Amino acid sequence: MFLSLLIFVLTVVFPLGNASLPLVINTWPFKNASAAAWSTLQSGGSAVDAVEMGCARCEMEQCNGSVGYGGSPDESGETTLDSMIMNGDTMEVGAVGDLRRIKNAIGVARAVMERTDHTLLVGESASVFAENMGFVAEDLTTNRSMNIFSEWLRGNCQPNYRKNVFPDPSKSCGPYKPRRALKQNKRAQHANMRSHDTIGMIALDKHGHVAAGTSTNGLTHKIRGRVGDSPIAGAGAYADSSAGGAAATGDGDVMMRFLPSYLAVELMRAGADPSAACKTAISRIKRHYSEFFGAIICANTTGHYGAACNKAPGLTQFHFMVSDSESDTPLLKSVDCF
Repeated sequence: MFLSLLIFVLTVVFPLGNASLPLVINTWPFKNASAAAWSTLQSGGSAVDAVEMGCARCEMEQCNGSVGYGGSPDESGETTLDSMIMNGDTMEVGAVGDLRRIKNAIGVARAVMERTDHTLLVGESASVFAENMGFVAEDLTTNRSMNIFSEWLRGNCQPNYRKNVFPDPSKSCGPYKPRRALKQNKRAQHANMRSHDTIGMIALDKHGHVAAGTSTNGLTHKIRGRVGDSPIAGAGAYADSSAGGAAATGDGDVMMRFLPSYLAVELMRAGADPSAACKTAISRIKRHYSEFFGAIICANTTGHYGAACNKAPGLTQFHFMVSDSESDTPLLKSVDCF
């Protein structure tokens, strides 16, 4: 009863975006990625094709340094990639985490979906799989990523993601050893638009078939082996052609604990409009982590769309791209954070 009332109230307060199919919507002002996905749909490609092509464009262009090769080096200076793609017709998912040496992460994710019975491959084994599937092994390091890493080392490895270890991780580099006593400290605010802004994309073809996907090089200075929310179905993105799609961006270590993309899609299935569904998904996280950095985009099967973001330092307004038949060109949209 309460959920139904909440959905009704939010639907009234947060009106729907214009309905139009086909539709492409993606996080952040990544215009070329939106254009690539839209062109794919206009050329007769599927929603899955569109998501792959859109995210691949961002990987190639190294969108904002947070997608693709040459960005977000980990504690050892290496750039690794996370990606996923989901087919809302079949509910199949392909994903990779901690992918090394392969630039086209979204392509490898699709290969996992279409050429294995698995959902997620990680680390060196994912890279070997990719090479066996014909993807070219290349060095993901660039001068830019090495400069970021070198400056981090000179700054005593600040910031980092260690806690309850010695030497003191707020003052020193490792190697670290565990402290005997665990302290419950307030979680440090690391993620921001400069360190992490995944591309998340939703595509719907003219028949309302839905696909969603993500691609990112993760959190800058992450601990080696860390995998965030982006390749996790229901966290980074989710698609169901009977309800809609959603994709998230932000502090993945927090956001993946709440499966915001899955929640948003299920809210739309229950009757919530996309803006209301997005806001509820953010509110669920905000209840526990009031200052978390994050946003989400949502679209239902009729082509209505929306977005929401948590108001945090450096994020008072969230920008995203929309391509549909009304404009036939990518349009920059925004939503105020709350």
